[in-house]
Amino acid sequence: MDDNILKAKEIHKSFTNLQKKRLDVIKGISLEIKKNKITVIVGASGAGKSTLLHILSGLDRPDSGEILISEQDIFKLSDDKLADFRNNHIGFVFQFHHLLPEFTAAENVAIPLMINSADLKDALSKAKDLLKTVGLEDRVDHKPAELSGGEQQRVAVARSLANDPEIIFADEPTGNLDSANSETMNRLFVELRDKFNKTFVIVTHNLELVKLADEVFEIKDGEILINHYR
Repeated sequence: MDDNILKAKEIHKSFTNLQKKRLDVIKGISLEIKKNKITVIVGASGAGKSTLLHILSGLDRPDSGEILISEQDIFKLSDDKLADFRNNHIGFVFQFHHLLPEFTAAENVAIPLMINSADLKDALSKAKDLLKTVGLEDRVDHKPAELSGGEQQRVAVARSLANDPEIIFADEPTGNLDSANSETMNRLFVELRDKFNKTFVIVTHNLELVKLADEVFEIKDGEILINHYR
C-alpha cells in the first residue's frame, strides 16, 4: 500500500523580474510526502522554499510538472475546482495568522466550515472543539486583538483543521513567535500528528522543529539538495 499522500514530479517555476530577465526559481524538483508525518523544507532565504510550498499546496501553478495529492492531479483541475479541492482536502498555516479582526476566535475557525455550507450552530460547535484541541477553550469568544501572538497562531492552526484536511501546509509558522511560543507550536504539531494522524509539510528556519520532523528536505538554488528521512 502506498504510504505517500503527495507526489511531485519535475516541478519547474520561473518568474520575470523588472528588468525582463527570467529567474528560474524551482528547477525540476521531484519529491514524495508520506502520510501522517511531519515533513519540513529548509534552505537559505531565496532558495525557493515558499514558492515550492505554494505549488505543492495548489496556491500557485507551476510552469510544468505534476502534483498528485491522494492520487488527484491537482493542476488538471480548473481554478474553481482547485479552490474547492483546497478547501476540502488542504489546511494552511502562515507566518502571519491572517485572522479576521472583527470576528472571535471561534468565528474565525468556523469560516472554512461556513464556506462549505455548514450550519452556523454546528460550525461554531466544531470550532470550539478545535480550539479546545489547541488549548484555547477559554479564548473562544476573544477577538484577535485580545489574544497574544502565540494564541493567535494557535487559532490559525485550529482553523486549518476545520474541514479535517488530509494534509496541512505551514509557511514559517513560528517565524513571528518568541522561543516559548515556538516551543508550544512545535509540540502542538507533534501532538496533532500523533493523536489525529495529521500530515504536515512545513517550511521553517526553526531548528527545534527540524529536530522533531520525520523527514527533512533541503532546497538550494531551486533544487532538492538533501533528503533526510528519520
